Amino acid sequence: MKISVANRIFIGVLALFGALLVWWGGELLLLGGSGYYLAAGLAFGSVAWLSLRRSRRALMLYGLFYVATLVWALWEAGLDGWALAPRLAMLTVLGLWMLSSSYRALVGLPRRYRGDAAFWCGLSTLLLAALISIFARDRLPTAGAAAIAYAAPSDAAAGEWRHYGNTLAGTRHSPLTQITPDNVGQLQAAWTWHAGKSDYDPKDFLEQFRSILTIEATPLKIGERLYFCTGYNDVIALDAETGTELWRHRPKIDADVVFTKTCRGVAHYVVPDAIGPCAQRIYTATLDARLIALDADTGKPCEGFGNAGEVSLLQGMGQVDKGYYYLTSPPTVIRGRLVLGGWVMDGQATGEPSGVIRAFDAVSGQFSWAFDIGRPDQHGLPPDGETFTRGTPNSWSVMSADEELGLVYAPTGNATPDFFGGHRTPNDEKYASAVVALDAETGAVVWSFQTTHHDLWDYDVASQPVLVDLPDGTPGLLQPTKRGEIFFLDRRNGKPLATVEERPVPQAAVAGDWLSPTQPFSAGMPSFAGPRPTEQDMWGATPIDQAYCRVKFRRARFEGTLTPVGLDRQTLMWPGYLGGINWGSVSVDPVRQLMLVNSTHVLMLNQLIPRAEADRRSIEPITPQRGRMGLLYAQKGTPYAAASMPFLSFLGVPCQEPPFGLISAVDLKTRTLKWQRPFGTARDSGPLMLRSGLPLPIGVPNLGGSVTTASGLSFIGATQERRLRAYDSSTGKELWRARLPAGGHATPATYWSAKSKRQFVVIAAGGHGAMLSGRSDAVMAYALPKQP
Repeated sequence: MKISVANRIFIGVLALFGALLVWWGGELLLLGGSGYYLAAGLAFGSVAWLSLRRSRRALMLYGLFYVATLVWALWEAGLDGWALAPRLAMLTVLGLWMLSSSYRALVGLPRRYRGDAAFWCGLSTLLLAALISIFARDRLPTAGAAAIAYAAPSDAAAGEWRHYGNTLAGTRHSPLTQITPDNVGQLQAAWTWHAGKSDYDPKDFLEQFRSILTIEATPLKIGERLYFCTGYNDVIALDAETGTELWRHRPKIDADVVFTKTCRGVAHYVVPDAIGPCAQRIYTATLDARLIALDADTGKPCEGFGNAGEVSLLQGMGQVDKGYYYLTSPPTVIRGRLVLGGWVMDGQATGEPSGVIRAFDAVSGQFSWAFDIGRPDQHGLPPDGETFTRGTPNSWSVMSADEELGLVYAPTGNATPDFFGGHRTPNDEKYASAVVALDAETGAVVWSFQTTHHDLWDYDVASQPVLVDLPDGTPGLLQPTKRGEIFFLDRRNGKPLATVEERPVPQAAVAGDWLSPTQPFSAGMPSFAGPRPTEQDMWGATPIDQAYCRVKFRRARFEGTLTPVGLDRQTLMWPGYLGGINWGSVSVDPVRQLMLVNSTHVLMLNQLIPRAEADRRSIEPITPQRGRMGLLYAQKGTPYAAASMPFLSFLGVPCQEPPFGLISAVDLKTRTLKWQRPFGTARDSGPLMLRSGLPLPIGVPNLGGSVTTASGLSFIGATQERRLRAYDSSTGKELWRARLPAGGHATPATYWSAKSKRQFVVIAAGGHGAMLSGRSDAVMAYALPKQP
């Protein structure tokens, strides 16, 4: 009797799985890891051989192996479903086939046993139970016909969104209350606006595709208009009620060689005692380093600002090659000044353009002051023949400000490049990876607080500082970080309001560099770094890629957080430099004293490359290159180039267990975690970078921020999954969601429209290449039904 095709395939699969598990299981055992995978490989191989010999012992051996695996899985992972899935799911499916009459006939068992029925019944039961569990957990509360209050807010300003974070404090909180936990289920799409194509003339096909005007901005709502920018710095004004475009300013940027075409927002200013054109202004900073002032009514440049409405941000910068310096965040407007930093290209060379922070007069565009880390006590333009200090830490994210104290709070990055610091100056060391409070009138440093000493991990501070007032009136500042630490400081002087501890960290720097023996940890606040990775936490879709991930974990150097990057092997970076908490920062409900936090947990693998090898491999600036080890950074001027890659299995899934993203709330009164949930499902992600379509609550990587409202709601997009969601701020219960055309990697805004007496929620759904969340040019607005 011949072996059927189905059984041949089955035996081949067993043999292949056995060989792979013997290979990686054997290496894992030699590296000091679990011996299970080698034993599993031998068991698979033996079952394949016995099946080929038509021996009934194949069934017995597989049964014993399955029971042993079940015991081992429960011992190692407990009852965690995500942890058990790769250990048991594949074995269960293969075992079910061995119950079929086809396989039983192969090994000479009687056909009167209804094996096919057992197989299909078992498989169907498993699938049905899984689907019921998945979709039942994915259900939302039924949208009832709860009452809607159409009365306008008593204060018209409460219905606006005047700054990137609604206020200069960056709380991302709105006092609006029309949309409530009871009626949020009635939210419906109100309008969609599409940006269309840029007038930028790209030079290749890929750039032509990229010239679609993707959007990552948070709109401002001033009067009855929305103002925002696109990835190519077009500035747009829309009717807030209908989404109708009112005007568009195209700055005709030179965007060649710009690594990330992003504009996160614009700024607004009312000129005191002015009437007529440019009495109200919209400001944008561009990818080709210009600061532009536009009339808020018409979109026309303000002629009295700089040169025909523009100020060059290259003054005093010296030689700036294309792509090395540009602006992605809006200016901060305080006391009649526009304060802004800039993005300096990561990881390319020493002596890149300066990370100087500058202020300009909001009316004339005249230079006001500079904070140059290389000369922190000199606030003017550089003398003739000199430049702002090159290679200094920059401030690329959004700043906050306190009008009463007259302070601007700037989050800072690294001196360039990121992964080697032997060349850095004492001033670089003092102000890098920190939050720096500057006098808004002079640019003088009032205080600074460093979140990572001698940062060699790209832990630049990406999050906007968030200003909050404690119940006793103490003015506080929350500084989230990529490390997952949130530092709670007194914003008057930078002193910690929640305990900060200096703790020892791993050592052993490469030649020419050094390490700080300790690093600051925010012991008085919850950490969002995620659990410390162990071999047992390594994940995968199957036992095979789980074994592969365990081998990679054992090969890597890992001694805990802030393990230094070395030469001989890859270093595991926990958390990865996506975060923790990235530029989406946190939002705060000041009434409930709740802080909403969305965090990501994806590990990275980093390694230094000796300069001779880097030259042999032609690792050159200006943009990161893809190589065998991931992204390659030239780091010219240092002894080493660098390589960095996400810690993924060969199936393209993260090597650590889910959740890969969380959404949480912290009670600021007690400084404890109030609730925490996996953030997002696997609907738009899966193995091999494919979209699974399954609403598995796996928690996914996320970029973007949240907003809170006085009614007790939190709105957020951010996830790799293409959704906008509403949560009950007090409980974390998901109450509403809407499908987006691409990832909503922007902070939403919420505002009041007097025309229909409705509260709107608006988000840019542009997607993000690194997040694999699609690409779109859409801005989406949602509102409750109109008044009958």
